[in-house]
Amino acid sequence: MPKRFSDYEKTIIKKHLKEEAMKLLITHGVKRTTVDELVKRVNIPKGTFYLFYASKELLFFDAINEVHLVVQNKLIAEFSSVTDELSVDQITDILMSLYQEVSSSGLLKVMMSAEMDLLMRKLPQEVVKEHHEHDDFHMGQLFSMLSIGEQVNMEAFSGAFRGIFITMLYKREIGESIFDEAMRVMLRGLVIQMMEDKKND
Repeated sequence: MPKRFSDYEKTIIKKHLKEEAMKLLITHGVKRTTVDELVKRVNIPKGTFYLFYASKELLFFDAINEVHLVVQNKLIAEFSSVTDELSVDQITDILMSLYQEVSSSGLLKVMMSAEMDLLMRKLPQEVVKEHHEHDDFHMGQLFSMLSIGEQVNMEAFSGAFRGIFITMLYKREIGESIFDEAMRVMLRGLVIQMMEDKKND
């Protein structure tokens, strides 16, 4: 009979599982990390692991999304704290800070490896679809804070922001010395178009 945990215990165990999963994903990768190693680090029986996650891949994805969510929430908080209408450069600065946060979080290292592709192939399609819809939801919040109407193609802009994020995987190819400046040029161009579409809305 599996042990019954309080809500508090469940929260703590899940938090520790995600923290250790992210560390192991960065240092060991998907293939080399086992459920045995995860439960050893969190100090829980193996059977308990499956009360929380059906597979290690779902845990890894949850851990990545946790980092993603923290970064997105910081972005939303930044925009929410501003009362005046933001200029293109102010919006670009906030978005640049988001990308720099991702770069230093460890998430980029995972994205730069083949691990992300391996992980995505192992996940149920409905999980991946839900992730993209969640991204679009946050983009909707951003549009709302910037008073951008429904006529602007939110999904296209959400995809464009993801596209810029992916260029972070090619920092060396783009040129490390000019990468931040190039990133800012791309972001600023996207913001200008977004605000231009807002005017035409």
